[in-house]
Amino acid sequence: MSIKSTSKSTLLIVDDIPANVSVLFDFLSASGFKVLVAQDGESALQKAFYAIPSLILLDVMMPGIDGFETCRRLKNDAKTQDIPVIFMTALADTENKVKGFELGAVDYVTKPIQQEEVLARVNTHLTIRKLQKELEAQNQELDAFAHTVAHDLKNPLNSVMGFADLLAEVVSEKLDLLDEETLEYLNNLKLASRKMMDIIESLLLLAGVSKQQVELQPLNMTEIVTQVQQRLAYMIKSTQAEIILPDQWPVARGYAAWVEEIWANYLNNAMKYGGKPPRLELGAKKMAHQIRFWIHDNGNGLTKEEQAVLFTPFTRLTKSRGKGHGLGLSIVQRIAEKLDGQVGVESAAGQGSTFFFTLPAV
Repeated sequence: MSIKSTSKSTLLIVDDIPANVSVLFDFLSASGFKVLVAQDGESALQKAFYAIPSLILLDVMMPGIDGFETCRRLKNDAKTQDIPVIFMTALADTENKVKGFELGAVDYVTKPIQQEEVLARVNTHLTIRKLQKELEAQNQELDAFAHTVAHDLKNPLNSVMGFADLLAEVVSEKLDLLDEETLEYLNNLKLASRKMMDIIESLLLLAGVSKQQVELQPLNMTEIVTQVQQRLAYMIKSTQAEIILPDQWPVARGYAAWVEEIWANYLNNAMKYGGKPPRLELGAKKMAHQIRFWIHDNGNGLTKEEQAVLFTPFTRLTKSRGKGHGLGLSIVQRIAEKLDGQVGVESAAGQGSTFFFTLPAV
């Protein structure tokens, strides 16, 4: 049974064997696609850059730069990195399949090519990409809405906080005129307004990360972590936290202001939910092309179910962990991804938790 494409998408076929290209070209054109052809990696890169096809079918074994190197270059270019790549290969061993996925390919088909299989895989990944774009558009709309609402709330809330502080000053001079319950109400007003401002600042940061374009620069991680410790000095003192730092940090690329926010969120959470008192060890490990930064706490650890929802916006694990507003770790994830990195957690009951993020190595 024939499978027809659902939309007029552009495909780029990259193969140095004319017979292979001819068969796929005719079949996919008849299936409703606009089809472009390249016979080597260099010309494929040029056509992909200027035409921005919806999907690329890429042969592995070609003269000049092979399919793996072509895919690597596609994924390293901001203009072409989001184009889905399906490898066409006679290399059926697991090592080459894994290598293709590591380079960013979404799928592979083995030679000799089965036309209906190719069409099914092409349509599947075009549908996935379409859904991803729709989700990205919805996220952008949500970010814009959150930014507008947060910005509009910030000024009147500043007024509320100002009045609360002014009232506190007046009250401090006339303590004998107020009972204990009234003083408690006033203190709760200050705390609630401060918490609302924290939420607004978090929403503005979350929306700003999505819209702002930054240039990645080598980071002085010692300086960044020192600034975070200064920001959290009161909390470090009040929790009696012990913070263990490495003698030196490997150099990564990123945006210092955002990386500071990652460490601030991780340290803040570690002091809230770590041991009593918290013992926090920070470190880093250089991998192939990235550096993994981490913080390990001496808390109770997390279950697999808890770990699965940690980075979801507005999610709090339990009532006992309800001190925050559930935005911190989602901000961490958004920042890391914008800086070409990832986030994650490793934890086991009774053994504490290790929260990490990765950044490109210099």
